[in-house]
Amino acid sequence: MGSPLPRAEVLAVPSDESERLAAIRRLCILDTPPENEYDDLTRLAAYVCQTPIALISIVSEHRQWFKSCIGMETRETPRAVSFCTHALRENQLFIVPDARQDERFAANPYVVAEPGIRFYAGMPVAGPEGHNLGTLCVIDHRPRELSEECRIALRVLARQVGALFQIRQQIGTLRDAAEEQARIEHRLRDTQDRLRE
Repeated sequence: MGSPLPRAEVLAVPSDESERLAAIRRLCILDTPPENEYDDLTRLAAYVCQTPIALISIVSEHRQWFKSCIGMETRETPRAVSFCTHALRENQLFIVPDARQDERFAANPYVVAEPGIRFYAGMPVAGPEGHNLGTLCVIDHRPRELSEECRIALRVLARQVGALFQIRQQIGTLRDAAEEQARIEHRLRDTQDRLRE
């Protein structure tokens, strides 16, 4: 989620940004329909951390898109106002106890207006190639802290989201291999038919 970042911060992208964006494209996950496997992990994060909102975000070049969204209707936001962009750069659990008291986020449209973010905690989620593609995050409408147990849970659940990304890529690789196999078999049958003739 997000804050209008100062111009210098917008340019301060992760050092592996081009490889990270290429990994998102290879995963073919942007703009896909909701899936229960992701929603289950998001729901569990909201339950464990006792927050009304939990999201799995994918941070692409100009937007953050939500693969899973519990407690909020929005499916994407501009990257320039994204809390999750900060989490990617930190490369660790990123916590904002009170967004109104944090100069990076106090004027953020998602803080001053709907959904009225006060608390944010986001854990980067690594893709199959090791690049952080997005986050698993929890959001509240009131300022708060996050217990050590909840911090551990967010880290564990983020790893499970990463495991789903890994499975997704493996399925895609197997599908591509099966399609290539079918093309080879079709060409082979054509060749055999021509030889018989």
